[in-house]
Amino acid sequence: RSIFHALNQKAVARRFAKEQGKRYEDLNLIVIHMGGGVSVGAHSHGKVVDVNNILDGEGCFSPERAGTVPAGDLVKMCFSGKYTQQEIYKKICGNGGFNGYLHTNDARQVQKMAQEGNAEAQLVWDAFFYQIAKDAGAMAAVLCGKVDQIILTGGIAYNPYTREILEKHLGFIAPITVYPGEDELLALCQGALRVVNGEEAAKEY
Repeated sequence: RSIFHALNQKAVARRFAKEQGKRYEDLNLIVIHMGGGVSVGAHSHGKVVDVNNILDGEGCFSPERAGTVPAGDLVKMCFSGKYTQQEIYKKICGNGGFNGYLHTNDARQVQKMAQEGNAEAQLVWDAFFYQIAKDAGAMAAVLCGKVDQIILTGGIAYNPYTREILEKHLGFIAPITVYPGEDELLALCQGALRVVNGEEAAKEY
């Protein structure tokens, strides 16, 4: 199921293409959105051909979501009689990730705790970027290693350490561009303009 930060991923991909004087449809990109959830998408010639389902538990963990967890342990937890369906789901989406480990969903706070010598916070902080890098590496394989650019976006992209650590892991795949924040409303506006200007046909879903 395709559940990801579609608007912002598409917006920053198109922004990068325009800044390079190229068409989005001519590029292969890996876009990493890092917010309350983290989505890593493979963009092949204008289409997102693979991406993790950020809502129902796929890919790296995030400030609020557990990401991929061991299926066997999850089954045992579900049938342990200790939790309701709603409580289990809240562990996966809402109380997972940073919240589950450190009782905060603020990446700035996690980094601060790590810098102040909290060993568990440091472990969680390192694991967060490690898992993002693994997901991006998988998307590079989806694109057969032909990646023009890796784009970092979302609120956590404001942190300069984000680029530093992910360049260390992913710099061998492609150069990295950072567009921090979220452009969902701008993306909606730009999509409507492309239809009005005849650049795209309106689609029904």
